[in-house]
Amino acid sequence: MTPAPSVLDHAPVLPVVVVEDAADAVPLARALVAGGLPAIEVTLRTPAALDAIRAIAAEVPGAVVGAGTVVSGRGVWDAVGAGARFLVSPGWTGGLLDAMEASGVPFLPGVSTASEVVALLERGVRDMKFFPAQAAGGTAYLRSLAGPLPQARFCPTGGISAASAPDYLRLPNVGCVGGTWMLPGDALAGRDWARVERLARQASTLRG
Repeated sequence: MTPAPSVLDHAPVLPVVVVEDAADAVPLARALVAGGLPAIEVTLRTPAALDAIRAIAAEVPGAVVGAGTVVSGRGVWDAVGAGARFLVSPGWTGGLLDAMEASGVPFLPGVSTASEVVALLERGVRDMKFFPAQAAGGTAYLRSLAGPLPQARFCPTGGISAASAPDYLRLPNVGCVGGTWMLPGDALAGRDWARVERLARQASTLRG
């Protein structure tokens, strides 16, 4: 069986989605996919999150839906049971990493220090989330890690905008960036999926 591709390799931008109403999940996901962003991280921050993942997995065949803000073993199994095809955490512990590894789906454990990166490399994990990206040192920090730890690749997330994303994407150790700017609050509130699709299409062209 061919292994699932890395979360870092689907598109230059990974939309980070907070779903308040599960009824919005499918049209939102369709807009992102139509705009060229097939990988969608639905954060486990709301009661609607698992239902949103379940609906996207069932009804949007072009989407690669995953779960974000995974912070426990139970969260891992709830997300995978709902149909999540990848997992993202803001940080990691040994127990959480064990659960993510056992899940059978790709995952991005969160790091913000060189020691955390080295610890994950010891466990054979090379793809990671760098969070909170801007607050933790931004592009300068990631550029510094590339020299001694070139085998680690990152999805920086946290404070990244359409303007700053290209700077991250030019780094050799960045596979994609996570962001929310293609999901403005007024567009979501107004269910303006055409605007979401337009912003997603712009985001999909940002690499380099």
